[in-house]
Amino acid sequence: GGAMTDPKGDRSKGPSEQDDPDLFTRIVDSDEKGVYVSGAKAHQTGCINSHWIILMPTIRLTQNDKEYAIVGAIPADVKGLTYIYGRQSCDTRVMEGGGDIDLGNAKFGGQEAMMILDRVFIPWDKLFMNGEFEFASMLVERFTCYHRRSYVCKTGLGDVLIGAAATIADYNGVPNVSHIKDKIIEMTHLNETIFAAGIASSHQGHKMKSGVYLNDDMLAQVCKHSVTRFPYEISRLAQDIAGGLMVTLPSEKDFRHPEAGPM
Repeated sequence: GGAMTDPKGDRSKGPSEQDDPDLFTRIVDSDEKGVYVSGAKAHQTGCINSHWIILMPTIRLTQNDKEYAIVGAIPADVKGLTYIYGRQSCDTRVMEGGGDIDLGNAKFGGQEAMMILDRVFIPWDKLFMNGEFEFASMLVERFTCYHRRSYVCKTGLGDVLIGAAATIADYNGVPNVSHIKDKIIEMTHLNETIFAAGIASSHQGHKMKSGVYLNDDMLAQVCKHSVTRFPYEISRLAQDIAGGLMVTLPSEKDFRHPEAGPM
C-alpha cells in the first residue's frame, strides 16, 4: 500500500506550522535501531489487503519540515498502527442478508481506511528518505504520475454499468429506441476516453536513468481529470435508461422476505 495522503488540517499552512503536529506523519524519535513515526494517513484504498505499507510525504516540504520528510516501509500489522475502516453509502445492507444483489462483489469489494500511527517503529534498512525534504516534491509528482494513470481501472466499472444499462433497456423493451441508443453510445464514448488517456500515458512513457519507465505526466493528469467527471455522467445516463427503479428498488432482504417477496 502506498500511503501518501495525510489529513493536512489547515491547507494554508505547512506541516510544521499546524496547531496539531500529527496532521502530517513525522519522525518523533530515533535510536540505534531505527526511527519512530506518528501521524495519520487518510483514504488508504486497499491498505487492509496489503502486507506492507510504504509511508511517503504528501506535499512539497521546506527546511522547517525535515522531520516530515520520511519514506519508510512498515508491515501492515506493525505495533502502534490502528485502522479506522471507511464507510460506504450502502454498507449496512451486508447486515440484512443482501449478499447476492445489493453488494455487487460481496467477497472482494473495494475498501478504504484511515491509518493512525502512534510511535510506529521503522528500522534503518526500511527507511528510504530521512530528512531529504528537497526530494519530497519530485517523489509526490512521480507517484501521482503513476497513480493517476492507474485510474484507467475505473473503465472496468464503466463497462459493467454500460452492460447493465443495455440489459435493462432490453428488459424494458426499448433497446432500439433512438435516444436510448444515443445514451449508450455516449456512455461508451466517455468510458473509452478515460481508457484512451491512460493507455496513451503509458505509451508515451520514457526510460529514466535508473532503467525504470515513467509514463507521460500530462496524459496521466488528463486521465485523472476525466475520471473525476465522466463516471458520474455515465451513471446519470444509466439512470435515465433504467428509470426510477434503479434508485427506489426494494432491498434484497425484501425480495427474499416470505410475505413481501412473492408480492
